[in-house]
Amino acid sequence: MSQSDQGSGAHCSSAQEICRIFVQGLYYSAESDKIIIQGEKQSVIYNEKGDCIMSEKRRRRFGDRKEGRKIRSLDPINTMSAYIMKDRVGSTNYIRDSVEISKVEKYIIKKRKEGLKGFGMLHILIATYVRTVSQMPGINRFIGGQKIYARNNIEICLAIKKEMTLDAMETIIKIECDPSDTVYEIYEKLKKEIETNRAEGDISSFDSTARFLNYIPGLLMKFVMVILRIMDYLDLLPRFLTKLSPFHGSLFITSMGSLGIPPIFHHLYDFGNVPLFMAYGTKRRAYELQKDGTVAERRYIDYTVSSDERICDGFYFASAMKFFKDIFKKPEILDNPPEVVIEDID
Repeated sequence: MSQSDQGSGAHCSSAQEICRIFVQGLYYSAESDKIIIQGEKQSVIYNEKGDCIMSEKRRRRFGDRKEGRKIRSLDPINTMSAYIMKDRVGSTNYIRDSVEISKVEKYIIKKRKEGLKGFGMLHILIATYVRTVSQMPGINRFIGGQKIYARNNIEICLAIKKEMTLDAMETIIKIECDPSDTVYEIYEKLKKEIETNRAEGDISSFDSTARFLNYIPGLLMKFVMVILRIMDYLDLLPRFLTKLSPFHGSLFITSMGSLGIPPIFHHLYDFGNVPLFMAYGTKRRAYELQKDGTVAERRYIDYTVSSDERICDGFYFASAMKFFKDIFKKPEILDNPPEVVIEDID
C-alpha cells in the first residue's frame, strides 16, 4: 500500500491480504461522509475486501490492568496530572450544551415503525457516544493507580427504577458495547438488561451484592471501603466485581427528562474509574430568527457532561464533543457499523 493510500484511508491493494495501516487520527464527518485526517497514530485492520473490521488487538503487558492497557506515549505533563490532581472530583470539568433534534425525532419515529418498541433518546445518546468512542477513543480512557489507561471495552452504566413510583426500588444496570455496534445492537442489549432488572426480587447480581454489603455494620463498612479502595488502586479487585460496580465503566448516563426537569451537573465518583457522567433533560422548543427574516421553530434537548480532565486534553475533548453533535445531523449512520474503528495510542 502506498503512502498516499494510507493518508486517504483507502482499501487494501490486494484482495487476499489483511492490511494494517497507520493513519493520523481518522475523523468521520456525519455531514459529508468523508474521512478527515488529524491527530495521532492509530492502528487499523482491514479484511480481504478492504473493509475495516477492528482496531488491532494488543497483548497484555506489565503495568496493564484488567480493564485496560497502560498508555505509555503520553507527554510528561499528561502523566503527571494524575499525581497533581489526585482525586476525580477535584479533576472534574463541567459543560452544558444543547443539540437540535428535528432529524433525530424523525429517526426515532422511523425506528418505532420498524418494530423497535420503546426506542427513544436514551438509545440515540448511547449509540452516539459509542460511535464517538470508535473514532475518538481517548474519551474512553480512565485513571487507575494514578496512571492513564485505555479501556478494553465500552461499559455504559445507568440507574433505573423498577417502577415509576416514589418508593419503587432503584437499581443500576450496565451494558457492554463494542465500538463497532450499531443502534440495533445497542437497543437489544439495553432492552434485555432493563427487562431483566425490572423483574421482581433480587434478580441482578448488583442487587444481590448491594444487599450483602448492606448487612455489614457501619463502622466495619468504613474499614471494608478502605480495603476496597486500596485493592482498586493496586488493581487487585476481581474483574467480576468491577463488572458489577456502577463506579467502574466508560460512561454513566441519566435522564432528567423522564423526571420532567432540566439536566443536572452530576459529580464523578472518587471510587472506581468512570471518567464521564452525562445527564439530559426534557425536549424543548426554540424560535429562531432566520437570515431571510422569518422565524423557524426548532426542537432541542439540553445535556450536561462532567468529565475527568486528566484522561485527554481540551482540544481532544472538544473535538469529540463536536463529533458527538455532528451525528445528530445524520443519525442514519448509526444503522451501520463505522467504516473505521480507531484504537487509542500506545
